Amino acid sequence: MLIRIMKWLHCVGQFVLLVSCSVRESDSLPFFNSADFTPEWIPSDKSSYQAIHTVPAFSFLDQEGDTITEQSLSGKIVVADFFFTVCPGICPRLTKNMLQVQEKFTNDPSILLLSHSVTPDYDNITRLKEYATRNHINSSQWHLLTGDRKEIYSIARQGYFADEEAGLKKGENEFLHTENFILLDHHRRIRGVYNGTNPSEVERMVEDIRILKRELPNENS
Repeated sequence: MLIRIMKWLHCVGQFVLLVSCSVRESDSLPFFNSADFTPEWIPSDKSSYQAIHTVPAFSFLDQEGDTITEQSLSGKIVVADFFFTVCPGICPRLTKNMLQVQEKFTNDPSILLLSHSVTPDYDNITRLKEYATRNHINSSQWHLLTGDRKEIYSIARQGYFADEEAGLKKGENEFLHTENFILLDHHRRIRGVYNGTNPSEVERMVEDIRILKRELPNENS
């Protein structure tokens, strides 16, 4: 009797695993169109699908002195955050957890990581390069960005909805500081927001990246 029960439990476990895997395969991620990060599932045949929020055009320099624009994101899944090189608080944890993402997707050309400096007047190319070397950052996949402060703060708050509280708009001169990792699909649409200091949240983001990879044209060809 005990053996029969154990076999039955094994079969039930296999069934549950099969069902959970099949559900996971059919998962889709929502879109985020506003700073309150309300998730929206919008079918492609709806007229509102064409109006989904996208991160706007930009032009910044990375740690190699290369110009990175919105065109650099074309066809890529992107993880973005905001930091500064001398930050003693959350930034080291953000960098450590972003390194985990870099390691999980090493040599994957469809994944791009962007870290925008919120003190760009201080974080010039030389300092970003030193930071990248010190933290073993792969410059071909992970770009540390600097540029005009106003433009960085504008794209952070209006493009990525970074550091915004629901119903409360911060002034453009207020210091930008956020622990969020923001996930974009290959059309620069926001598909996920995660606490970048929380390892379990980062693991969830990694799983969501794998879901987004199924939306890439070359993944379905």
